[in-house]
Formats: sequence, structure tokens, C-alpha cells
Amino acid sequence: MEIIYAHIQNIARRIVSVHPLPDFYKYHEPDIKYSRQVFETNPLITKLYQFVAEHLEDDFGHGLDHAVKVTVDAGALMLIESRLAGYTESFCNRRIILLQFAGLLHDIKRKKKNHSAEGAAFARQVLKDYPFSPEELDDICIAIRNHEAFKTTMESKSPEGKLVSDCLYDSDKFRWGPDNFTDTLWEMLSYLNPPFSEFVAHYPKGMESLSNIKHTFRTGTGKKYGPLFIDTGLAIGEELFDIIKSDYAHLI
Repeated sequence: MEIIYAHIQNIARRIVSVHPLPDFYKYHEPDIKYSRQVFETNPLITKLYQFVAEHLEDDFGHGLDHAVKVTVDAGALMLIESRLAGYTESFCNRRIILLQFAGLLHDIKRKKKNHSAEGAAFARQVLKDYPFSPEELDDICIAIRNHEAFKTTMESKSPEGKLVSDCLYDSDKFRWGPDNFTDTLWEMLSYLNPPFSEFVAHYPKGMESLSNIKHTFRTGTGKKYGPLFIDTGLAIGEELFDIIKSDYAHLI
């Protein structure tokens, strides 16, 4: 089945390539560039990245590439939302660092049944020797705890902490758009390698879950741009499913 899934992934990537990038990347390119600069130059983040690269299991659709994308986009969301809220530049920059720590660690326990809670507990141990206040450490860990969709969230201890949590959630859910069909879905299939008929039978349910994400974005910026990520993913998924049902009908 792995060969079949690889062929279909190539088809999916061709479909994705003809869709324009979501508007978030068009209208907030400077914010994304700034977040990436922080990610690439801050020594604390560099140290954590090296740790995550060694400890994150990279074979279940939520590996290092996913973590980096979430981290950079989350930092950009924090920059945008902080500007709208009138926070100072120094406060915003510190919040970006907290958020990027949460982004790198949010799926560190991805294969565990309750991965967000276990990831939050693990992150608290990993970060105990980093220069964060107890309040900052709480904000990072609560954000990790709250990043799953359709789960009860833990209340943040301040509006600023809630913003860290909400930015991480929205950035993670941006990945449910085109990224789902270029990489995530196929990495999960490569790991699970289900029978093809099972994959096809489950496909509509997966599309329904994707559609339901559209109404869960939490920040103002996420609510503005997130639905387009999801709509693009749905359009790609529907086109791909038509091809699967037509060209691979003999395997169903």
C-alpha cells in the first residue's frame, strides 16, 4: 500500500500546487519574516530546537517540519495580535519567545493517547532550567495543553496567557489546510499503513472533521484567515477524492 499512497500523495501535491497560498501569507509576510528571524537567531530557541530535533518522533504526520511551521506562524500571530492590543514592543517580543517554545514542544508526545496533556507535563520538566518565570512557564504549558481541537480547554491565568494559547491553537489548525494534503495525511498513512479500502471508507469522515475545524479559530486574526486555509484544504481533498474513486476504483 505504501507505493499506492506515495502515488496519490504526488497527485495531491500537484493539486495543491495550482492553488494560491492562503491570504495570511500574502498580507502578513513581514510578520512571518520577523517571527522566522526570531526563530533562527534567538539562542534559547536554537537550544530547544536541537533538543526537539533529537526527541520528537518524526514519523506520524506531526514531526519537526510541522512543529517549525506552527512555531513560525504562531509567532507571527502573536506579533499581529499584540499590535492590535497595543502591547509594547518589548512585551510582544518576550511573548513571541514563549509562543515559539510552545510551538516547538506542542506535539512532543504526539503518539500518546492524551498527547496535549502529556506534552504539557513533559514540557514543564524540560523547561524547568530555562529562564522563565513561573507565570511564563504556566502560559507555555497551558498553551500546549489547549492546542487540540474539540477538547475541553484549561483556563489561562491571564489575558496575555490566553493569547499565547489561542495563537498556538490557530497556527496549529492552519496546518489542516493545504499542508494536510502535501504531507500530514501521507506521513500518518505511511506509519499506520491501513488497507486501501479502509482509507477510502474513512476519507469522508476525515473531510467532515476538517470542515468542523473552520469554526474553531480563536484569535481575531485566526478567525479572519483560518477559514480560507480550511476551505482550500477541503477543495483539494474533494478533488483528490474524485480522482481516487475514479482511478483507483479497482482497489476499493
